[in-house]
Amino acid sequence: MLSHLGVMLLVSVVLGVVVSGLAIPFAGVVGFATRQAADTMDNLPIELETEPLAQKSEIRDAAGNLIATIYDENRVNVSLNQVSRTMVKAIVAIEDYRFYQHGALDMKGTLRALLTNQANAGVVQGGSSITQQMVKLTLIDSADTKAEREEAIDDTYARKLRELRYAIAIEQKYSKDWILERYLNIAYFGDGAYGVQAAAQHYFDVNAKDLNLNQSAVLAGLVQNPTAFDPTNSPDRARDRRDIVLDRMAQLNVITDDKADEVQAKGLKLDPQPSENGCVYSRAPFFCDYVLSYLRKDESLGKNPEERMRLLKSGGLTIRTTIDLREQVAADKAVSAHVFPKEQAIGGLAVVEPGTGEVKALAQSRPMGRNRDRGETFLNYTVPKKYGDSNGFQAGSTFKVFVLAQAIEQGIPLNKVIQSPGTLLQPYSEYKNCDGSPYGSGTWELDNYDFASRAANLYTGTRLSVNTFFAQLEIETGICKPYALARRMGVELTSPTGTGAERVPSFPLGIADASPLEMSEAYATFAARGMHCDSRPVSEILDSAKNLVKEYPSKCNRVMQESTADAVNDILRGVIEGGFASAEALDQPAAGKTGTTQAGKAVWFVGYTPQRAAAAMIAGANEFGVAIPLDGQIIGGFRRYGSSGSAFAAPIWGDAMRSIDDHLDYEDFVYPSTVEGAGQTYVPEPKPPKKNRGDGNGNGNGNGNGNGNGRGRDD
Repeated sequence: MLSHLGVMLLVSVVLGVVVSGLAIPFAGVVGFATRQAADTMDNLPIELETEPLAQKSEIRDAAGNLIATIYDENRVNVSLNQVSRTMVKAIVAIEDYRFYQHGALDMKGTLRALLTNQANAGVVQGGSSITQQMVKLTLIDSADTKAEREEAIDDTYARKLRELRYAIAIEQKYSKDWILERYLNIAYFGDGAYGVQAAAQHYFDVNAKDLNLNQSAVLAGLVQNPTAFDPTNSPDRARDRRDIVLDRMAQLNVITDDKADEVQAKGLKLDPQPSENGCVYSRAPFFCDYVLSYLRKDESLGKNPEERMRLLKSGGLTIRTTIDLREQVAADKAVSAHVFPKEQAIGGLAVVEPGTGEVKALAQSRPMGRNRDRGETFLNYTVPKKYGDSNGFQAGSTFKVFVLAQAIEQGIPLNKVIQSPGTLLQPYSEYKNCDGSPYGSGTWELDNYDFASRAANLYTGTRLSVNTFFAQLEIETGICKPYALARRMGVELTSPTGTGAERVPSFPLGIADASPLEMSEAYATFAARGMHCDSRPVSEILDSAKNLVKEYPSKCNRVMQESTADAVNDILRGVIEGGFASAEALDQPAAGKTGTTQAGKAVWFVGYTPQRAAAAMIAGANEFGVAIPLDGQIIGGFRRYGSSGSAFAAPIWGDAMRSIDDHLDYEDFVYPSTVEGAGQTYVPEPKPPKKNRGDGNGNGNGNGNGNGNGRGRDD
């Protein structure tokens, strides 16, 4: 009895201080402690800044389908009219049943809670009003430092008084419905769910507006202790807590006793949904990763990458992307059918739309994750290094098209014949630097893939990938212009000025590292008749209210004449129509180029139609991504020898494109009628014996003194 009297006396003193503080300044209150409390109240800001709450963002495909969610806090804000009335009644009944009758402080409820808790020797009922709780949660949510977070949860009267002062200001400024709505959105409901909408979806797979009595009671009971009453981890305790909520609702005549008994007789009826946060859970994980990397570099979204990422994870954004899930599925199936995750090789495919730069699909053989025993990785091998951290792989003779296009651009006839021996000793002095000076001294020795000599022109030299033909053609174009053209077409070479190790005579043999996305972007330029468009994975961003934040239109510019691109297309379609990749013919016109690197460390096929460009690659790589030879490796379940772009990479491209072109209209290339020498009939030569194919095409290098070599073979 004495202890109860003591509690009542304490309550009277505290409430007296508080009430006097609400009505008048504390200066006249006697006692040092009360004067401290008075000073605390008087010195506090009157208003509490209620910043927008963090919300999860969604990444969606071109058709609007959800492909990933990203967040720091799993929250989706909803208005009060989007929350079921049952849920509203349940939370008010258990947390603050007089919420709509009292002001910032419920003195009756506080006294009742103190007496009840004292009688039960523990915390049974909370004394804070919903407004006070909302203030506390807002202070925690807005805390930027450890000290601010500790201050927000500090168990002192000073903190209680601070919260009360803010609560008074909130009650004066906002309606009760606004306060309750914010409380329902800011409250933590356990297991990573913030706010009533995320909690409803997480625990029951319903929207907040559809919560029934059982579900509402479960969620209303959670906010007191989200960890202890988490129904996924402690179903018995969660059920007991639910029943307390139901009893309280019945006591307040919100529901009948019979209804409470009926629900209490049943289980929780959970339907928990996994919290799939991030790209690992995406339907297109490496495309998702590319999207985030792409946006992290957008300076309009924040002053630094960290600030941009905070916006992406907390802004409740809708990020509309360019991916087509039909094409993504086709790409995934094609890659996974030819290269398995745990093999010492990486398969990759990138699909781009010519004329827009829209990235339609990215697929690779190693799935996203950290378990190397399952072949998982977080390195994105399909995109340039600045987006995926992989250096890429040498692209082989797929680089010959840059010399080809430059030759056509400067007027070299398509039927110009160059005698191309099986082995060539080419003086470096015949190549010119960008300033016109000789490249260097010494001799470059290189071979054709079959060591055969040919009188080749631009058609046959390209379709048969004749190394010695291109070594001589490059003397006429120079080594700087094809290098610069490749950069303008989207290949991110290491030396923007053209003075690095990649700007060498052996450049057309593909000694530079590249990613599938770079190569598909480059070849898409030919499909778009000389119009280059930067690859882009995002079309627009909307805020949480579905207002436009930013658009990402196509960025295109002409890098060659239409007639030049038309001529390249006419030449490269012969690679598929009777050439090395004839097995990969589609139902509509297509063009492409094979590539095999020195020692067979990577094989490529880059092909396109007027509507899609795709680059397929298989590269030897151990579990750490270090390049190794393909020959002798088990790839697709079989040990492989004689690596070649036509035999290994082209089937990935063909499998994917045969599926993709099913939803694309038929379209043909434009014939290069204005280009001199156009239209030569191509008669395929017999393919050489398999043992002579696929050893690569030259790890050439030079330092300006003539040091360099390249003895490559390619198909």
